[in-house]
Amino acid sequence: MNTTFGGKPHVLILGGGSVGLTTASDLRKTLGSEVAITIVDPRPYMTYAPFLPEVGAGSIDPRNVLAPLRKVLAGTKVVTGSVSQIRSAENTVVVTTDEDVQLEISYDYLVVGLGSVPRLLPIPGLAENAIGFKQIEEAVAVRDRILANLAEAASTKDPKIRKRLLTFTFIGGGFAGGEAVSETEDMVRDALRYYPDLHASDIRFVLIDAAPFVFPELTEDQRAYVLNQLRERGVEVKLETFLNSAEDGVIKTSDGDEFESGLLVWNAGVKPNPVLGDEESSDLPVITERGPMMGKLDALADLRVNGTDGPFDNVFTGGDCAAVPDLASGEGKFCPPNAQHAVRQGKRVADNIARSVQGRPLVDYYHKNLGVMATLGMYKGVGRLNVADKELDIRGLPAWAMARAYHVYAMPTLGRKAAVIAGWATNLISRRDIIGIPQSSTPRAAFEYAANTGKKK
Repeated sequence: MNTTFGGKPHVLILGGGSVGLTTASDLRKTLGSEVAITIVDPRPYMTYAPFLPEVGAGSIDPRNVLAPLRKVLAGTKVVTGSVSQIRSAENTVVVTTDEDVQLEISYDYLVVGLGSVPRLLPIPGLAENAIGFKQIEEAVAVRDRILANLAEAASTKDPKIRKRLLTFTFIGGGFAGGEAVSETEDMVRDALRYYPDLHASDIRFVLIDAAPFVFPELTEDQRAYVLNQLRERGVEVKLETFLNSAEDGVIKTSDGDEFESGLLVWNAGVKPNPVLGDEESSDLPVITERGPMMGKLDALADLRVNGTDGPFDNVFTGGDCAAVPDLASGEGKFCPPNAQHAVRQGKRVADNIARSVQGRPLVDYYHKNLGVMATLGMYKGVGRLNVADKELDIRGLPAWAMARAYHVYAMPTLGRKAAVIAGWATNLISRRDIIGIPQSSTPRAAFEYAANTGKKK
């Protein structure tokens, strides 16, 4: 099937994340019906990733961190499918739908915002037993597993089974992993009031990282503060330690420790969407030198993709899959892969495409980092703000409140902002829900059990 758009420039956007959604939204505001816009993503919604730790801790309803693309991007064609091939030489992209139908979509302008995927290592048992923390489904599964394990542990008298059920292991001490373990530990601490048969000493949270510190984006003093906070709350932090094996749920680490774990969450790094690095899938050049930028598209400051023979005039990029020069930080540095930059890069891409359509010169992307904020559970947080060329160290309740306020501001759609705030208000009154529904991943199990039982009879 060949899909084309005649009579007006067609902008094809790969990826419905922060870059893709912002680009499409701003382009529609700027050019209106002068352009045709198509957005491609395997999911029909954008996930606001900074809120995933709170979803995993039951503080936010999962649907409230999702922006439905068809609802948000009125007038934009949404194709639910995965990118199979990028043929920039032909101005064509091949998309495979869930039904294995292949669509060939031609374009005048291409925006590549495919994001990243977990960077897995060849560790025995990792792929079979771990779960990531990049998608809404994963955050929900982590929450349900932890809460279900509490209920099951309270119902068993076998000390070995109880110990396994109440041991939760997180790999990766960056912002994603650190916030995930902090928020979920806080959830468990809150839930224990409803489990008189369980005690805080029964719970074991383990955070493992190969680096000598957690939260590398923070200052040395702030890292020490976070580390102290985690350890005071009983989180066992293993630094300069590697996961050697996770077969059959048995965690073996490089420091010689060995224990059974009821949950293994992998947050140890990401890599650009692999379709970009596959020569058979994409003819766009990627950075091949080993390092943090390996596998990413080489972007110019105006966010066009840079090739060996010069820039691709009609191909733009941004977000996790792009090495974007950070003009505000100095020569040779690149923008960190966070939502703060992704949203603003999407705005610059939209503006530059509009400029290209109208025959005006492009503008370089420039954004001075506002700082970083992280929540560490209810009323706990840490971060730094860049104000008037000075860095302010924020900790505790102020950091927690500022992090929440910023993310509500950045969350797309007024309806979702209101829903998040309403959910928080409800939690203040009735506390977080303690129901875990791990069976939601296998909704036919009860029906199949009934059918099989009937056959046996």
